Amino acid sequence: MNILIVDDDTGLLAQLKTTLQRKHYGVDIAENGEQALDKVFDIPYDLILLDIMLPRMDGLSVLQEIRKAGLDMPILMLTARSDVQDRVKGLDYGADDYLAKPFSMAELMARIRAMLRRKGNKTPILEVGPVRLDTVKRSVFVDGEQIHLTAKEFSILEFLLHNKGSVVSRFNLAEHIWGEEFDPFSMSNYVDVHIKNLRKKLTAHEDEPVIKTIRGIGFIIEEQV
Repeated sequence: MNILIVDDDTGLLAQLKTTLQRKHYGVDIAENGEQALDKVFDIPYDLILLDIMLPRMDGLSVLQEIRKAGLDMPILMLTARSDVQDRVKGLDYGADDYLAKPFSMAELMARIRAMLRRKGNKTPILEVGPVRLDTVKRSVFVDGEQIHLTAKEFSILEFLLHNKGSVVSRFNLAEHIWGEEFDPFSMSNYVDVHIKNLRKKLTAHEDEPVIKTIRGIGFIIEEQV
């Protein structure tokens, strides 16, 4: 599997390249939009990690050029946590998913695995049992019935589904949802409260909870056959 990483942060590029190569992915890098397009039109990549803020040509313009050319490889946009409008534009322009900076390597690897698994299926759907989550439309259904989640509840469920089959610690979950705003001393019960409310909504029609607690560690959504 060949992955192209496009970002002008040389430190992050080096870190991502090393991490992905250790996972036995082939990795190329580009530090600006023009360089990225040159590589994309020359090499059939299996996945692109594309930052929005780039010199010479921004990530959204790169994305548009790739899709105009009829190339359909999965593209994961990297965005600043506050750039909500850019995330929406990215999805509208043909991005498959987005990841807000700063992010953990564990989360990035989960996103990459999920995107490569569903390669060829342009609808970014995450499913387990009766639960179906659409990362683009940001909708959730249980047994075919749409349920309404708060923004935090949606983010928690999305993160757990991306890490389906793996235990996610309370700290990693909190760091992903609240970022630098999370204070482990004053906000220690925030995760448990949101998980409790989310679990109620997801298990309204099921006896077995979708989100399971691993005592002393965190939470897991298990793979279901």
